[in-house]
Amino acid sequence: MKQLVQTIKKKDQVQKERLAVLKLEMNYELAVLYEAMQDRDEEMIKMCKEKLERIRKELIQLNGL
Repeated sequence: MKQLVQTIKKKDQVQKERLAVLKLEMNYELAVLYEAMQDRDEEMIKMCKEKLERIRKELIQLNGL
């Protein structure tokens, strides 16, 4: 039982760390997207949107939505 509780706590900690990393990635990609939109760089806009979509999907999975 004690081992199960430790495993669950460790999993929760890993999940919290991953959420923090994803939020940082999302903020960075939003900044890059903003810059690409100002420069009218269609290729970079597309790449940023794809990365943001991947981040969004992972956030949904981690939050269990």
